[in-house]
Amino acid sequence: MPTSHATVQTEDGVCAVTLHTPAEQGSWPAVIFYPDAGGVREVFVAMADRLAGLGYAVLLPDVYYRAGGYAPFDVATAFDDPAERERLFTLMQSLTAERVVSDANAFLAFLADRPEVSGDRVGTTGYCMGGRISLIVAGNRPDRIAAAASFHGGFLAAADQPDSPHLLADRISANVLVAAAENDDSFPLDQQERLEQALTAAGVAHSIEVYPAGHGFAVPDNPTYDTAAFERHWTALADLYAKSLAG
Repeated sequence: MPTSHATVQTEDGVCAVTLHTPAEQGSWPAVIFYPDAGGVREVFVAMADRLAGLGYAVLLPDVYYRAGGYAPFDVATAFDDPAERERLFTLMQSLTAERVVSDANAFLAFLADRPEVSGDRVGTTGYCMGGRISLIVAGNRPDRIAAAASFHGGFLAAADQPDSPHLLADRISANVLVAAAENDDSFPLDQQERLEQALTAAGVAHSIEVYPAGHGFAVPDNPTYDTAAFERHWTALADLYAKSLAG
């Protein structure tokens, strides 16, 4: 798929992004595509291309741009190597809710000026860490985010976290899709129930499903990647965006 390399000026610096579009000429609804804790790498470039092929202008940002460049992670081994695990968690923890929202504001302004983008209704999706970000952005920009998806996202409704996404439920206007992994310590049953209750009470159109696969099921370079769950997630994402972003 055609890919444009660009930079987005944020409050904290310059973020490198790629914009992936369908092969034909035209303009399309936009989606912000948030990677997992391993950050942007080839597997997410390929996934952004696949989503673009469904008829969307897909923005893939380097969420760790504040680090000023970093060595790519091998997610198959990063969590077993103490030094790599510490480096990864340091980068993850640098993405506070405040920074995530500030960056999203810059991304939305960038998309509004792009000729490849049609309309102002934007989708978000994310994986692991990115799934949490997807919902945080939806709760802070209800004026722009029409559809928000989270795949094996963690800490979506943590009772002890003041910036937990479930606390934003009454501010969300997007259609929400949450696909959880089974037996996932980062999003256990009590959090699933808490998120369900919050979204229902707020009148948010949503679906929360548990896929019979492990955390990381939708990212092909993850050791817990599951082919059936991967394809199921594409079908669910296509349905969500067709319903929420078309027209």
